Amino acid sequence: MKRIFLLIATNMAILLVASIVMSILGVNTSTMGGLLVFAAIFGFGGAFISLAISKWMAKKTMGCEVITTPRDNTERWLVETVARQAEQAGIKMPEVAIYQAQEFNAFATGPSKNNSLVAVSSGLLYGMNHDEIEAVLAHEISHVANGDMVTLTLIQGVVNTFVIFAARVVAGIINNFVASNDEEGEGLGMFAYMGVVFVLDMLFGILASMIVAYFSRIREFRADEGGAKLAGKEKMIAALDRLRQGPETGSMPAQMSALGINGKRSMSELLMSHPPLEKRIAALRVS
Repeated sequence: MKRIFLLIATNMAILLVASIVMSILGVNTSTMGGLLVFAAIFGFGGAFISLAISKWMAKKTMGCEVITTPRDNTERWLVETVARQAEQAGIKMPEVAIYQAQEFNAFATGPSKNNSLVAVSSGLLYGMNHDEIEAVLAHEISHVANGDMVTLTLIQGVVNTFVIFAARVVAGIINNFVASNDEEGEGLGMFAYMGVVFVLDMLFGILASMIVAYFSRIREFRADEGGAKLAGKEKMIAALDRLRQGPETGSMPAQMSALGINGKRSMSELLMSHPPLEKRIAALRVS
């Protein structure tokens, strides 16, 4: 229930901010230029607001406990390892957190390279050995150093803009066609028009998800390579192999799953945010 409330509240905030910006700019959505501005405001606005609050959302959604003072040797080792890798990668020390989940997973998020969060599941922290955990952390540090959060936000903004713009243009064409063949020339009507827009948003959204997932898979290969450089290739391969043997992922909600080192399975690889672990291991072996 808490996760649903946070998601609704975030979306309402995005709509409010975008509406205020549109009002200030005097955007007229009845013209193609105005419609494109409208689409860009909502498309990029939503993506960048999500990026700006990504650390806060991750902490609240996943129940992350940020380590300020290590409570035991395991937590001390975790913080020291992240600090060492961050220095090697040339970024500021991220916040380090633990969230409660049996699955083997970890994620990195944050609005910039020098304002980030690296979190690991309790299952991973106490279910994998230090070499494997070190490689997982190196993978996440590489995500931060590569600026993957910002890159994916820009890609998400572009595809969001495409979906919003294209759906309304096509719906307008359909509306004009119906009007030209209607004796009264009234077109679809407001509710029918909105229904068409909704369906087109869904269809174009699937295509957009495939594009975002494609770039997400590329960044996973790059983060694996970066992790291998920071921790060692054999450690990175061993960590990925251990993830393959670990518990099924599932506790991480949809909006967070793309951030994890171990992604959720899908009926089609085209919709997967992460390549299959077998392909990631094979790519490292030949690199």
